[in-house]
Amino acid sequence: MTVLFVRWAKLSLADVGAAINARSMLRLAFGFILGLSFVALWTALSLAASPVQWRRASGGRLPVVLLALVAYLVLACREELAFRGYPLRLLNRLFGVWFAQIFVAAVFAAEHKLGGLPGTRALIGAAVGSLLFGMAALATRGLAVPIGVHAAWNFGQWALGLRGGAALWRPVVVNGLQEKVDLTGTILYLAVFGSATLAFWLWHRRRT
Repeated sequence: MTVLFVRWAKLSLADVGAAINARSMLRLAFGFILGLSFVALWTALSLAASPVQWRRASGGRLPVVLLALVAYLVLACREELAFRGYPLRLLNRLFGVWFAQIFVAAVFAAEHKLGGLPGTRALIGAAVGSLLFGMAALATRGLAVPIGVHAAWNFGQWALGLRGGAALWRPVVVNGLQEKVDLTGTILYLAVFGSATLAFWLWHRRRT
């Protein structure tokens, strides 16, 4: 679909950040490491600020881990191409960065809501995530870094047992304090992703 829109608009894949070159894998790896650092920071802050601990789970065998990793990479590729590729670049060129970012984030949240995610989680989780991934795409002028960040965050959340099913760890919360843990986790998520989005925005400003 991206290729069709690019050809229709008489652009190249590089114009929408979807070109693959010799540096793509390095940029993907950088994004993945960066995303894992966000997971580690969020987890450390959660441990310090709320009554939650993580304990080893029994479902983290190597085939399961590899399958989850590949699945989240494929999902990140699909979502970044669909939302932060041609649509984001076109809207940015026509209306500016923040209109493009907010519009794409709203559509991204709506897709997740239609996919069954509760409205609040779609707004806070998907929309805020979209702002980070979109700013990373604009700042780095490509999709490799946001794909890496996106995949790493989802994989990290899975590994921590926050997406259901088999995982490497599972959260253990003191009885009666789940709401506090959820609220603290949300605030920390907004802080981590908001700070990262700001950093990519400053990088984007320096490059334009």
